[in-house]
Amino acid sequence: AGVKDDSFNVLDLAEYTKNRPWWRKVFGPSSGSSAEKYNVATQLVIGGVTGWCTGFIFQKVGKLAATAVGGGFFLLQIANHTGYIKIDWKLVERDVNKAKQQLKFHSSGNKMAPEVKSKVDEVIIFLKKNVILTGGFAGGFLLGMAS
Repeated sequence: AGVKDDSFNVLDLAEYTKNRPWWRKVFGPSSGSSAEKYNVATQLVIGGVTGWCTGFIFQKVGKLAATAVGGGFFLLQIANHTGYIKIDWKLVERDVNKAKQQLKFHSSGNKMAPEVKSKVDEVIIFLKKNVILTGGFAGGFLLGMAS
């Protein structure tokens, strides 16, 4: 009557990790919100630091891109005025009109693809679960953009 069952389940870690996303491997098994894992101060610090880094990099890359585009446009204008290049303005106008028609066609449906909608829903759920972390990130991002 008092027979003890000594059977154990064996877990193959190689198979277990193959079926898990990389972020779960790195950040641990808990798939819950950060509110369940960290206190408020830690969430604010993590969000603020990552937001500041992102904002700082975004600002630097944005300035570089604006300089490159503006400089390229400036050089093209100089080349046009000095006669090195000739611009066919009728061709430009025709291409712009064609692009406008395509934009009108794509925006008339006003529906998101199911893949995009599911990703947007995932992001919204994440933001709702991690409000404090998101707030810290937004504040840090604005500070990073200002520095």
